[in-house]
Amino acid sequence: MAFLMPPEWAPQEWLWIGFPHLAEEWPGWLVPAQEQIAAFANAVAESGQEVRLLVRDADNEARARWLVTDKVTLERRTYGDIWLRDTGPLIVADEGARSAVRFGFNGWGGKYLMPGDRTIGEELARDAGLAVRNSTMVLEGGALDGDGTGLVATTEQCLLNPNRNRKMTRAEIEAELNVMLGFDRVLWLGDGLRCDHTDGHVDNLARFVAPNRLVVPRATGEDDPNAAIYADAKARAEEFGVEVVTIPSPGRIERDSMIEPASYVNFAITSHLVVVPTFGSPHDEDGVAAIAALFPDRETIGLPGGAVLAGGGGFHCASQQMPA
Repeated sequence: MAFLMPPEWAPQEWLWIGFPHLAEEWPGWLVPAQEQIAAFANAVAESGQEVRLLVRDADNEARARWLVTDKVTLERRTYGDIWLRDTGPLIVADEGARSAVRFGFNGWGGKYLMPGDRTIGEELARDAGLAVRNSTMVLEGGALDGDGTGLVATTEQCLLNPNRNRKMTRAEIEAELNVMLGFDRVLWLGDGLRCDHTDGHVDNLARFVAPNRLVVPRATGEDDPNAAIYADAKARAEEFGVEVVTIPSPGRIERDSMIEPASYVNFAITSHLVVVPTFGSPHDEDGVAAIAALFPDRETIGLPGGAVLAGGGGFHCASQQMPA
């Protein structure tokens, strides 16, 4: 069968989003992180798309219900991290028939592993009526971004990291991506953003916005901590034959004197809306406007995402779409 993972801009039936529940994951930031995720869920639901917001327990559900509109459906599930982009099901299609793929998950290279994170993806898929195929290769969904034609972008820092698949070669990883997800061409970028605990997920660095068209940040300011990383990604993509569009980066964003992996590229594409995280940077307005220009068929909005980032991710990381 010719499985292929649809691009994110393809029509979607609904969007799963994870709701924060662990105070230890957001020390001092849990309340605003919940508010920011709720604002994200509300915006997508108000745009006319179904949203299924995962909540952990009765208290978490009550908190979520206080923050979201009646248009958002709450589902009580067992999960640890909210990063459903990584732990949720990856949906592929073959002549319109959908199925799900689940890869191995080891807590981002053995860093974080909580109850439910290894099972939530298959649970969501089977409850949606999808057959599930499993791969023993360790892979998180945020490590990949495809353009719908069989081309996928990833980073060497993540997929070739020995903390994921120590015994697999680059060629073997490419072959597994082909068999499981239908990707027959792999654009290998180098490192991801500095201080990204995912070991450089591509969805924080570079995203396809159309077939063979990739958006990459450009440095803003001489102290931008990722200037060399952006330039290297752009050069690799262009050498591969991919059209590159650059957008402003947020620049240097710090929390407690530590660099944060803040990125407008962690936007979520939904059926009617593109949601871009903002960080109180002077470049926020320009970043959102640059992304809006890439999606003339959808509304694009910026929503505060700094508190969500305090837990290690963004709106794209916290969501996973069900293609229509």
